[in-house]
Amino acid sequence: MTHPLDPLSAEEIRQAAGIVRRDRGIGDSWRFASIELREPAKADLPALAAGAAGAAPGGPARREALVVCWDRADGQAYRATVSLSGDEVTNWEHLPAQQPNMTADEWHECDEMLRAHPALAEALAARGITDMSRVLTDMWAYGAALMPERYKGLRLGWSDVWYRDSEQGNPYAHHVTGLHPIVDLNTMTLLELEDSDPGDRPPDVMGEYLPGLIPTPLREVAPLEISQPEGVGFTLDGHLLSWQNWQLRIGFNHREGLVLHQVAFQDRGRLRSVAHRLSFAEMVVPYRDASPDHYRRTAFDIGEWGLGFMTTSLTLGCDCLGVISYLDAVVHDSRGEPRTIPNAICVHEEDSGVLWKHVDERAGVEVRRARRLVVSFHVTVANYEYLVYWRFYQDGNIECEVRATGILVTSHADAPGSRPANGTLVDQGTYAPFHQHFIVARLDLDVDGTGNTVYATDSQAASANDPADPYALGLVVRSTPLRTEAEGKQDYDWSTQRTWKVVNDNVPNGLGTPVGYKLVPSAAFPPLLDPASPAYQRAEVIGHTLWVTPYREDERWPCGDFPVQSEHDSGLAAWTEAGRPIENTDVVLWYVFGIHHITRPEDWPVMPSDIVSFWLKPSGFFDRNPALDVPPGHPG
Repeated sequence: MTHPLDPLSAEEIRQAAGIVRRDRGIGDSWRFASIELREPAKADLPALAAGAAGAAPGGPARREALVVCWDRADGQAYRATVSLSGDEVTNWEHLPAQQPNMTADEWHECDEMLRAHPALAEALAARGITDMSRVLTDMWAYGAALMPERYKGLRLGWSDVWYRDSEQGNPYAHHVTGLHPIVDLNTMTLLELEDSDPGDRPPDVMGEYLPGLIPTPLREVAPLEISQPEGVGFTLDGHLLSWQNWQLRIGFNHREGLVLHQVAFQDRGRLRSVAHRLSFAEMVVPYRDASPDHYRRTAFDIGEWGLGFMTTSLTLGCDCLGVISYLDAVVHDSRGEPRTIPNAICVHEEDSGVLWKHVDERAGVEVRRARRLVVSFHVTVANYEYLVYWRFYQDGNIECEVRATGILVTSHADAPGSRPANGTLVDQGTYAPFHQHFIVARLDLDVDGTGNTVYATDSQAASANDPADPYALGLVVRSTPLRTEAEGKQDYDWSTQRTWKVVNDNVPNGLGTPVGYKLVPSAAFPPLLDPASPAYQRAEVIGHTLWVTPYREDERWPCGDFPVQSEHDSGLAAWTEAGRPIENTDVVLWYVFGIHHITRPEDWPVMPSDIVSFWLKPSGFFDRNPALDVPPGHPG
């Protein structure tokens, strides 16, 4: 039986598109930008889930879809709520002056159109490039403030042009610097071709990474095998995942990709809520180079493109090692036809070193090896890859890790031997601009219920003048409750080792103190952007490490529902102007972390994974170490 949080199936996606076509008279000029599950409100979930399981009257769970589509003929966009169980459109909302997310179909159609266009062929021939089969164009979305005034109102894209040295060569090794097509994506026509000749291409660029194309012989590496002869320790029942004391539901949609629902821990016979929903809600990547090739290059990888659409299939032995369970994911094309991504989500167990250990002179050695459950997916965003891992530990910890790899964006240096001001030379006459990856994790924590308060906790040295502490050894922790959204705008403070604790003051633990989970930050950094700059104006979320808001069903996207061609942030920056109370209520934490990427030659031609993470750790949630019940291991 379908659970109310299960992602839309292929048939449900096809059904939703069909209902919109029928009820709203959508024809061939229309495109579907997104079709996703309209998740039920929190308050409705228990009854709907019970009905889906047959434990309560009412039959199968009510299923609804959210559909965003637009007419290429006039550029007008609409959002529909579709009742799948009722077979009807229940709401139809016009979205004036909004541009829906970009689609993979547009990207491919734009590339095909440009590579067949005589103006591009002529410009490339002037640079000595005549084999159009080796050309790649890579279309990007615009921010409104950077769009030429004459094109305002159009669905506009701008493109890079790249060239492969051989059939299997790396196109991102050879940027055709100074050449940028501007495209009307609705009519799929070339509006203009920006063409400033930068001079000769740099010689002797070694930008290849395939084994047959690199000059270095491969090193010898012995095989590493992982086996679980008695099978895995987790169970996967549809989208319900159980492992040791953990239980959660796996979701997926076009925009966030992997979503974790109803994360709970079994503690002494009681299933205790930790989080209602965990996901990534935005990824902002401003390139910090003002040159003509890069000044427009600010990507909203989630809001403009969607992690789900860009999720790739995983391969055993390469992406995942061990005994693996996979889940497929279903997305769709711009015609509303479903597309299945095989092996989109990986679930497996890993050894994680020593969990706890002590050596006693009488009792001897007592040690437990740690094991963790990993739920992961991988995303390819043109030249970059993002590898996302949610790890669950036996002691109640949750770690979220992101690995960034793939290929740097590059362009030609101004002159031989020059040093670019906003980037690093990575090859002969080739530089990679500095840039930043801001990832916004949306953490809807429900710590033993929804009545939660977030506390900022700061460690401080004791006063040197305290007569009770003549040696000034004391260390105190100050916990400050965040009561309003204004107070919920928080920045990481290295000097106090600031963390944030989500506390349920209504539920004491066995020691009489409130239960809680704390967010342990890392990989947090300031935007280093002028607040008046167009990039910052579109993504004010990057101005703080943490934002705390009261839960609202329709507040999902921190930079607004439609950041494509946006001029201002209509998400968190707008919502929090109300200064709503956030004390003892259902709160959502928006944590901003990522990579401040000062590029290196060692990142070229393919980048070793840059690894960042943060933790959610129990802090008074349990009365003592919850991993005391882990049995001893077996000596090898």
